[in-house]
Amino acid sequence: MRIAVIGAGVFGSLIARELSKYDVDVTLIEKNLDVGMGVTKANSAIVHAGYDDPPGTVRAKFCVLGNSMYEDLSKELDFEYKKIGSLVVAFDDREVKVLMKLLRQGEENKVEGLRILEREETLAMEPNLNPAVKMSLFAPSAGITEPWMVAIAAVENAMENGAKLILGEGVVGFEKRNGRIVKVVTTRNRYEVDLVINCAGLHADEIAKMAGAEHVDLYPRKGEYILLDKKLGGHVRHVVFPVPTETSKGILVLPTVDGGILLGPTAEDLPSVMKDRPLTTREGLSKVKENAKRLFPRLDLSYVVKTFSGLRPESPRRDFYIGRSKLVGNFINVMATRSPGLTAAPAVAKYVVEEIIQGEIGVSLTRRKDFNPFRKGIVHYASLSLERWQEEIRRDPRAGKIVCFCNEVTEKEVIEAIKRGARTLDGVKFRTRAMFGRCQGNFCMPRIMKILERELGTDMSSLTLKSENSWIVDGKVRE
Repeated sequence: MRIAVIGAGVFGSLIARELSKYDVDVTLIEKNLDVGMGVTKANSAIVHAGYDDPPGTVRAKFCVLGNSMYEDLSKELDFEYKKIGSLVVAFDDREVKVLMKLLRQGEENKVEGLRILEREETLAMEPNLNPAVKMSLFAPSAGITEPWMVAIAAVENAMENGAKLILGEGVVGFEKRNGRIVKVVTTRNRYEVDLVINCAGLHADEIAKMAGAEHVDLYPRKGEYILLDKKLGGHVRHVVFPVPTETSKGILVLPTVDGGILLGPTAEDLPSVMKDRPLTTREGLSKVKENAKRLFPRLDLSYVVKTFSGLRPESPRRDFYIGRSKLVGNFINVMATRSPGLTAAPAVAKYVVEEIIQGEIGVSLTRRKDFNPFRKGIVHYASLSLERWQEEIRRDPRAGKIVCFCNEVTEKEVIEAIKRGARTLDGVKFRTRAMFGRCQGNFCMPRIMKILERELGTDMSSLTLKSENSWIVDGKVRE
């Protein structure tokens, strides 16, 4: 059976990996030049506990299930995941009532370990929190990760198990016969298929329209963020939320897996024509600072490393839209995957394969006996013991050549990223954390470009930041 998955974000990547457990022909098609470069790339990176989602919603069902899968998934795919817990903090009686509502929702959603903390216990867990806090809701099952690495790791493992990855090809149409899709048409090729799974993020509604399938209209909800330097590591210990609003979980403060501090996001609904324009604004970033200071008044905002924004797919129904099309029998939608999409993705992948493809559609899939669930990540040499690092340098001196001094990334790590598929600067960045540090690539970018030029056997003027049009240098100024 030939199955095409459209979109290599966290949903498409994990579905492709789940399918690679079976004896099927899986093709993952992505319009960008790398995996996880759409919605997956820029969000809060939280594995949510599941108390915020109204009971009975699709997202409530899959959030708690997905959360329970992350620990094993991170061990199999070797990506960073830290179960640090979360706090929703209340500063007055009205906000305390919201905490009680969230507690009841969480208990109905079967979130484990939820409890209300008084002021003293809250401040003992977060000493730098605003001392005006009255109570908090503690969820020990919440965690943090790197969303793009979940996608990259899942794709690497899927490919090791036979899946094919197609990059740089946008889907522009479908060929149909007797009401069923027989070919996926991209900007460069045509792929014969028996089944199509639509995981195209913000553009999933457009893909569904092309196919003649049911859909919900999507619009982008923009979130602006501020990233603070790792020098402030330890100032925040948990994922700390304010009480949620009607439109979002609020502007929060949390540690990142590599030791920085992330502030945000805002929540601004944009027209659908702005699906590819995640711009930051002075007003939005000011709002992030103001709200972060309300939670942590002593947070030193002079340590800003970068600002950025992300877009998440929202729909009028404010819930996931997952299921088989009744109009096109071999087309499955996985769309409107707003927050908590990252958390829900592993559970959704399992559901699509087991309940929709095998159950509802009735396709009999044979499980592969030789499926290998394990993938090994790129070794970060600076995290090894000095003795072990010296051993690695003796084997390959490039393991001792630091390219990115902010995050202590070596030339060997950059080369390994290229071997695994990095063809752009962002491809290297998101696999190694080079250019993610304090200088944001101002020091190491030229070195990485030279390595890319050498390893790919190409001219530096052909290298891009992330997309075909994001070129960096136009040519040599002088010979």
